[in-house]
Amino acid sequence: MAMSKRGNVRLPPEVNRILYIKNLPYKITGEEMYDIFGKYGAIRQIRVGNTPDTKGTAFVVYEDIFDAKNACDHLSGFNVCNRYLVVLYYQPNKTFKKMDTDKKKQDLQDLKAKYGLSTPEKK
Repeated sequence: MAMSKRGNVRLPPEVNRILYIKNLPYKITGEEMYDIFGKYGAIRQIRVGNTPDTKGTAFVVYEDIFDAKNACDHLSGFNVCNRYLVVLYYQPNKTFKKMDTDKKKQDLQDLKAKYGLSTPEKK
């Protein structure tokens, strides 16, 4: 087991095998990403943003959470083509904020129904 050599190291809760990278040069290629991030360990997948909304960002998925932590610690602020990388742990809960809002709306409607409160319907 790979875990044994590390003992029982406690990782902060936000540490994740998936890194979210911002402020990348727009022209960076997957190969260049592998060159930079592959130095820290085996990579399962790299997704470089290619739409106007996602340009300059990428996801890097490591096989091992300790490699991801090492890369995050070392590559934050790393200079690539005069741009300083912003390396964050991917936080799926941020993606689900929208679903949260929909759930809150539903809860509110349930409460209103329960207490017989009504909101005028929008015509």
